[in-house]
Amino acid sequence: MKLPDRLNRMFRAPKLTRTRIILALAVAVVADGLQFLLNGVGWLGPDQVIDVMAMLLTCWLLGFHWLLLPTFALEFVPLADELPTWTACVIAVIVLRKRQQRPLPPLPPKPTIDV
Repeated sequence: MKLPDRLNRMFRAPKLTRTRIILALAVAVVADGLQFLLNGVGWLGPDQVIDVMAMLLTCWLLGFHWLLLPTFALEFVPLADELPTWTACVIAVIVLRKRQQRPLPPLPPKPTIDV
């Protein structure tokens, strides 16, 4: 398999199912909860491991989305990492993916011209 094909398959968004949505939300809530509980442990340490795992699991469940990158970067900013950024981002990605995967309405019939 060629490299562009492999990258294309890796970044393709999977079809959203109820299970994928629930698991992605669970990952986000657990990541935000653990980071809130481990707030005083230190700047470099478990917080970054939690962020990497949340990013990888979210990408695996929902597919890569550009909103995940600023969320991942924001977790390195002191005090901003205390916000539930993973939960908010996952909800936003789910809404955007659902809107993207919604079927288009049927086209109206073409008007006929009688001559």
